[in-house]
Amino acid sequence: MEPLTKILSASAELFSQYGFKTITMDDIARRAGISKKTLYQHFANKQEVVNESVVWYKNQMTDTCGAVLKDAENAIEAMVKMLAFFDNMNKRINPMAMFEMQRFFPEAYNLFRGMLVERDVVMLRENILQGIKEGLYRDDLNADLLARYRLETSLLVLQPNLLVSDRNDLMSVALEIGEHFLYGIMTPKGEKLYQKYKTKYLKQAATA
Repeated sequence: MEPLTKILSASAELFSQYGFKTITMDDIARRAGISKKTLYQHFANKQEVVNESVVWYKNQMTDTCGAVLKDAENAIEAMVKMLAFFDNMNKRINPMAMFEMQRFFPEAYNLFRGMLVERDVVMLRENILQGIKEGLYRDDLNADLLARYRLETSLLVLQPNLLVSDRNDLMSVALEIGEHFLYGIMTPKGEKLYQKYKTKYLKQAATA
């Protein structure tokens, strides 16, 4: 693995597990298995590491999500597989990480938000339009608005709030919000498929 990839991967792991504020350049070099000299050959300071690792991590996640959506039989299966994927991700995320990025590294946060609008909203909108064509989602939906709404509510659990206090809360609340969203857009036909895929994918995620 190239040193740059080691740095970005190690940084993303540390920031997601422990948040952004307390992680030092020493921590990053140690986790990446490189010297501080090598780290500073690639990045001048922590701000640069945060910016680049956030972009790298978000691209990794978006590419994985795209593959999950493409591989699904229909819109419902795609959405449930996404819920299972993020449930597994949430097991490793510090609930305060997003808040710390927004507060202490706003440039990185703005990059992250921009990528959400550029790629994630588009993927979700396509899923909603696909589900409407398949008769699995209601035909009176505003796909663009609901795609943005879904992303905003998924980010809500990663902010300080009355809903989440630890990783267990994060996982259960994220799933509850995702399920609430789906029941709001599914047709009866979609609901039947949802029960099938929920048993297949979400129970697997819960025991993983």
